[in-house]
Amino acid sequence: MKINLSVILPTFNERNNILPLLDELLKLSDSYEIELIVVDDCSTDGTSSTVREIAKQDRRIRLINRLGRAGLSSAIKEGCLCASGEVLAIMDTDGQHEVSSISYGIKKLIEDKLDFVTGSRFLEKSAIKGLSDARKGGSNIANSLARFSLPKRYSHLTDFMSGCMILDRGTCISFIEKIDVNGFKFFYELLAISKGKLKGKEIELIFQQRQYGSSKLDIAIVWDFVVSLVHTILQRSIPRKAISFGFVGATGIFVQLFVIYFLIWFFGINFEKALPFAVIIAASSNYLVNNTLTFRSKRLRNKALIIGLFKFLMVSSLPIIANVGLATSFFNYISPNTLLSQLAGIIVVFIWNYAASSKLVWNS
Repeated sequence: MKINLSVILPTFNERNNILPLLDELLKLSDSYEIELIVVDDCSTDGTSSTVREIAKQDRRIRLINRLGRAGLSSAIKEGCLCASGEVLAIMDTDGQHEVSSISYGIKKLIEDKLDFVTGSRFLEKSAIKGLSDARKGGSNIANSLARFSLPKRYSHLTDFMSGCMILDRGTCISFIEKIDVNGFKFFYELLAISKGKLKGKEIELIFQQRQYGSSKLDIAIVWDFVVSLVHTILQRSIPRKAISFGFVGATGIFVQLFVIYFLIWFFGINFEKALPFAVIIAASSNYLVNNTLTFRSKRLRNKALIIGLFKFLMVSSLPIIANVGLATSFFNYISPNTLLSQLAGIIVVFIWNYAASSKLVWNS
C-alpha cells in the first residue's frame, strides 16, 4: 500500500521555478499517493494563476492563494495543517532543493522510525552550489547560535536553517499547531517548541544554484532570527512581538540621546527645552522601524503610513508627556545626570507603548 505524501511548497514570485519542480514531483506518484500543496503569498509574477491552471488539469495539485497573510513559516504551517498525507515533505520552490532528497528522506524516516528527517548543507558529503561565501559564513554563525539555544538532544544537527525536511505528521502536528508564524525559520521553531521530544536525523543536501529570481533574505529575516533566539532562550515566556518592540525601543534610546545632546551641544538649547523634541523624534523613529520589522506582516504604506504615524504619536502622547515629566523631575529633584533622567522616563512608558500601539495602530 502506497504512503500518503503531502509536499508543501511555499511560493512568492517563483513562477519560472515552480513549473519544472511540479513536473518532477508528480513523478513521485509511482511510489506514493501524492498531493502537492502550493501556498502562494500573493505573488506579483503570475505564480498563483499559473499553478491554478495546472491544478485544473491535475487534482494532485492544490493551491492556497493567501491574501493579507505573508511569511515563510506562516505559509509552511498553513500548508501542513491543510495537508492530508501521513508524511509531510517541505521544500523550497526556488530550485535549490533536489526532489531526490525527498525520496531518500522518506526512506530514512520510515526505516529508522523517525519523527523528522532534514536536509543539511553542512554534512561531509553535502555540496553547496547556491550560496556565496558571505552567506555560508552567516549560516555557520546562525547555526552555532541556534544550537546553543535549543535542547541538547538536537546538538548533533548541523543545519537548523534548512528549508528541506520530511515530517511524520502524527508525531509533529501538535507542535506544528503551536509554531509562531512570525518565527525566523519553520524548522528551528519546530525544534524549539518540541523541547527535545522529537527524534530525527539529517541527510546530505546538494544545494543547487537558483535558476530564476532572487533570494528573499533581507534585514527583516536577520532581525527575526535575533528575536527568535532571544524568544527561545527566554523559554518563550515573553511574546515575540514584545521582544522585537523592546529591541526597537532600544534603538529609540540611542536616537533620543543623539538628538538631545546634538541640540544641547550644537544649538546651546538647555536640557528641559531639548527633551520634548528628542522624545518626539525618537517616537517617530520607533514607529517607522516597528512598521518595517515588528509588524511587517501588517505593514502600513503610503497614506496609511502617515495616518499610522499620527495614531502612534497620539497613543504615545500620554507616555511621551510622562517621559518628559518623569525625566525632568528626576533631573531636577533626584539627580542632575541627564542620561539617568532620560532612562527613567523611557523605562516607565515601554509597556503602555507596546500594548496600546499593537492594538490601535497595527490591530495586532
